[in-house]
Amino acid sequence: MDWYGCATFRLAIDGLVVFLDAYIDRAANAPGTGLRADDIDRADWVVVGHSHFDHLWGAERIARNTGAVVIGSYESTRILAHHGVPESQLISVSGGERVRLADDVVVGVFPSLHSCVWSHTAMGGSNAVCLGDVGVTYQDRVARFGDLARHFASLGEDVRRHLDASRQGDRGDGGALVFVFETPDGSILYQDTSGHWSGILHDLRPDVAILAAAGRGNVDGEPVQGTLAQFVARQAWLLKAGRVILAHHDDWLPGFSTATDVEPIRAEISRWLPGSVLEDLSYLDGHRLFA
Repeated sequence: MDWYGCATFRLAIDGLVVFLDAYIDRAANAPGTGLRADDIDRADWVVVGHSHFDHLWGAERIARNTGAVVIGSYESTRILAHHGVPESQLISVSGGERVRLADDVVVGVFPSLHSCVWSHTAMGGSNAVCLGDVGVTYQDRVARFGDLARHFASLGEDVRRHLDASRQGDRGDGGALVFVFETPDGSILYQDTSGHWSGILHDLRPDVAILAAAGRGNVDGEPVQGTLAQFVARQAWLLKAGRVILAHHDDWLPGFSTATDVEPIRAEISRWLPGSVLEDLSYLDGHRLFA
């Protein structure tokens, strides 16, 4: 497995190549691999967790350049069709589907939730305690997005150019999804934003859990009362995951994101689920998931 930054990964399963999200391009002032989605010349499948630009943007080029089939929400596939991806390369899902990727590889799709991005302008640290914001209505959440848009507009020319280039006309997140890959060597859960339905995670038992670690966690539709570290650790506990890999935790959009301090998360995972291992990845380091 290779991490491309943000929540984008490349899985190689024997001869199969699967991208988890497709956001590879970066703003000029952001850290990253130095690659762009246009550089990807081999992919069989792309799964996309939700429709925001920092997850979906790039899938249209990867699909067109490689012939990969994209699995995503109905909103994600609508956007990709609008940007020229043939319908034959699009599979629309909403949760409850099982898609065969190869003779011995299947991915299950489950409904999920997006992080409470409406509750803040810039992301806080993993050990910052966040309280309140419970019971905020849809209308008030939408109104708070105006503050976020104004904050984005203040982040400088590099970010403005990047946001202009990546604008695809999404109508919100499109309904976040989580994926569980069943392979001959073990199972892998993939989540690309910090939110979940507790009852769904409780019944999954992946060998490896890739968990988003950014922003204000969303637990069953309400913002987490506590820290991001506690939120991630509780997810690991619900899943009984023996191994955890973080996603979305680098400083992918300076001024909005922040490089997540991993140590509070590591400490909370040790407290909630002793024996579980948090594995660190660097960009494109060829991390081996199963021996």
